[in-house]
Amino acid sequence: MQGGEPPREDEAHDVLAAEAFAVPAADPSLRQRPITLPEDPSGIEEPHDVLAAEEFAMPAPRSAPAPAGTAAGRIAARARTPMRFLLVAAVAVGVLRALRRGRRP
Repeated sequence: MQGGEPPREDEAHDVLAAEAFAVPAADPSLRQRPITLPEDPSGIEEPHDVLAAEEFAMPAPRSAPAPAGTAAGRIAARARTPMRFLLVAAVAVGVLRALRRGRRP
């Protein structure tokens, strides 16, 4: 310890800013009457503005892939492999055709 006595266990040492600084209340001399909101410009009395979240349902996410150790995961991995092979083959054919066109005079 560097001089002085150790802090006591029951003393507060972490104080939140909300507890340390009070937020002032509204000044009543600035506004003495209640706030009145303007009428709806459309003239419709019943509620008519609906949140988009309430109006349109969000699409469900795609199901998560099955873990690789399960039978469903192995089947899914096999199903993706031919697509990868076809994609690589299509790119290779395209590159070869482009190279052949470049060699012709």
